[in-house]
Amino acid sequence: MVLDPIQIRVLGSLVEKEITTPESYPLSLNALVNACNQRSSRDPVLELAEDEVRKALHWLIDQEFVSGMHDSRVPKYEHRIRTVLNLRRDETAILCLLMLRGPQTPGELRGRSERLYAFDDIASVQSTLDRLASREAPFETNPVATGPLLAMLPRQPGSREARYAHLLSGVPEAASVQPRPAASNSGEPSQAERILRLESELAILTETVAELQSKVADLESARITSSSAVR
Repeated sequence: MVLDPIQIRVLGSLVEKEITTPESYPLSLNALVNACNQRSSRDPVLELAEDEVRKALHWLIDQEFVSGMHDSRVPKYEHRIRTVLNLRRDETAILCLLMLRGPQTPGELRGRSERLYAFDDIASVQSTLDRLASREAPFETNPVATGPLLAMLPRQPGSREARYAHLLSGVPEAASVQPRPAASNSGEPSQAERILRLESELAILTETVAELQSKVADLESARITSSSAVR
C-alpha cells in the first residue's frame, strides 16, 4: 500500500489542523483544499483542485486512514492515522512534518515541531525517529502498519545531520536509503552500528552546544542592555 503525493498532502494537512486548529476541526472539503495549498509550512507548495482532493479523500476513506462526518449540512473529514498506525503523539508530530515538508534533519524537525509537539531537546527527537525507523511488529488493524515508517537518508555534503524520510509513499531510491547495519553474531553492536551511534550522538551534542551558546549570548545581551539602562 503506497500513498501518492496528493494523498500524503491531504493526510498530513488533516493531522496538522487537528493539532493546531482544533476549533475548526474536522475540516470541510473547502477548508481541506486551502490547507493542502497553503504556502507556509509546505514543501513543495501545491495548487490542488477540489476534484483532486476529493479523489484522494475517497481513497483514504477506503483504506480507513480518513473518516467522513455527515452530521452537518457540509460533510467534514478527520484522519485516523494514530489508530491505523498505532502512533504516539510525538510520533504523529514527526510523521506529519515529514509528510508536509519532505525529508528533514532532527534539528529541523525540532525547530518546526513546536506547534505540533513540544520536544525537550534534539535527543528526544532522535529517540522518536529511532522508534519509527525500527518498528518490526505487525499490527492487525492495517497491513501498512507493519514495519518501519521512516528511513534515514545519507548525509548531504556540508550537513552535520542525516535527513529522515517517511515510507508511506514507498521506500526512497535504493541509492538514497541509509541501510540499517547488521548485528554481530555475538549479539553485541557491530562496528558499523557503533560508528552510526557515535555519529548520531555527536550531531546531537553539537546541536545542544549551539543551543547553549545561543542562550548564553542572549543572556549576555540582556545583561549589557540592563546595565546600560541603569546607567
